[in-house]
Parts: sequence; structure tokens; C-alpha cells
Amino acid sequence: MTIDEFDTALSGLGWKVADFCRATGLHRNTPSRWRNDGVEIPGWVQKHLALLADLQRLHAVYLVPPKADE
Repeated sequence: MTIDEFDTALSGLGWKVADFCRATGLHRNTPSRWRNDGVEIPGWVQKHLALLADLQRLHAVYLVPPKADE
């Protein structure tokens, strides 16, 4: 996963980097190391973000009540 893909995935969730760090227990400086120091983003990050995107999609499909005109 590239840093641009990471940023895009967070944006799609409506999350900030700080939100991701709180949710995963990462130190708040870790994503900065990925961005600025060329530290490789671990493989689990992409999988975690994909699962969150799936949950968001499923929530929208099954848990958000349909509007009256639908």
C-alpha cells in the first residue's frame, strides 16, 4: 500500500489519520514515518482499511433505513 492509497482509503471512510491511530492503537507519529521517512506501511493496514470499507458499505445497505420515497 502506498501513502496515497492510505490517504484515499481514510478519506473514503471519512476518517483522519488521528482516527486511524486511535482505532488501531498506533502511535500518532507512525503514519508520519510512513509518509516522510519512507517506512513501509505494514500489510495489515491495507487489510484493516478494506474491512472497514466493507463494514461501511454493509451498514449503508442493511442498517440505514430507506427514505420514505424509496
